[in-house]
Amino acid sequence: MREHQFPAMPGLNDSDYYGLERKSAGDFPFYRQDPHALSGRSWGLILLGVALGFAVMTAPIGFYTTTAGGFVPAILFPLIPLAVLAMVAGKGWRALFRTPTRRDFLLMVTIAGTNILVSVTVALILQHVFKMNENPVNSVLVEASNTARILFYLKTLPQLFGEEVVSILPFLAILWFCHEKLTMTRKQALISAWLCTALIFGALHLPTYDWNFLQCFLVIGTARIILLSGYIITKNIWVSTGAHIINDWLLFTLMVLLHGGGHAGI
Repeated sequence: MREHQFPAMPGLNDSDYYGLERKSAGDFPFYRQDPHALSGRSWGLILLGVALGFAVMTAPIGFYTTTAGGFVPAILFPLIPLAVLAMVAGKGWRALFRTPTRRDFLLMVTIAGTNILVSVTVALILQHVFKMNENPVNSVLVEASNTARILFYLKTLPQLFGEEVVSILPFLAILWFCHEKLTMTRKQALISAWLCTALIFGALHLPTYDWNFLQCFLVIGTARIILLSGYIITKNIWVSTGAHIINDWLLFTLMVLLHGGGHAGI
């Protein structure tokens, strides 16, 4: 996809950037000043699209349990909110996507490795304090055939991309609200949006982990903070998506090879 960069907006100084960001990547799209800012109504529609995509993904429909049917919600999950974004932003929706560079691929691996190290450490510490629930995917993959495992890995490609879409769009919406409506500084709005997105992401995983609030908000939320850094650094959704795929595929594969429980997948 053709690269769309948003250079620093007028009035945006070097001191406004958060320390992790690549200044060469420019500013975030859609949240400040014309012509790229979206209205409150537009953000409301986008968030409805995010909610609809998640509802379709998690709907208890029998067809989803079939081999082919499982790909349908995984594809609609990111497609629905992106379609709404395209409706309200026109061609501007492409601003989420940039052509990854070699430097970006190295960053994906670094973020995935960091996330695995930090998430496992947090999980090991917290399991001494409260019960940790296993991801139900673990037992399914251990007992699955190699063909079923391959199909599962393929299905996770659009699904994990969807998790980035439904994280980054709310992140940008909160960034807009904090900066434009609450008149926070850019750094304050960025950090607020980053933390709020982690809480939202953790909440989305509550059904998966049997409504274990501490596990979802502390372990899964921590993982989202790290994975979202890929987008914050580069303004490129492919970077956070790539890091997420590497992260989960490594954990799934390790779990299968060990034939054990573990906490595979974020």
